[in-house]
Amino acid sequence: MSNVCQMCGKRKVSGGNITRKGLAIKAGGIGMHVVKNNKRTFHPNIQEIRVKTDQGNKRMKVCTACIRTGNFEKA
Repeated sequence: MSNVCQMCGKRKVSGGNITRKGLAIKAGGIGMHVVKNNKRTFHPNIQEIRVKTDQGNKRMKVCTACIRTGNFEKA
């Protein structure tokens, strides 16, 4: 099963992890310089919960942001 929120459609996104080296200008250096830029993925915090629906109780994969909104009734 995929790691996607069934309420809002939140899914993993790709980004970068930037590594910097050097002494900051405020601290008397020549500034922070980028050394590396590694690709990485950011995953949503998906929880499996039971939700009351019109057809009865149903298991859904929902992100924690949607759980906090409370737009549904837990079973």
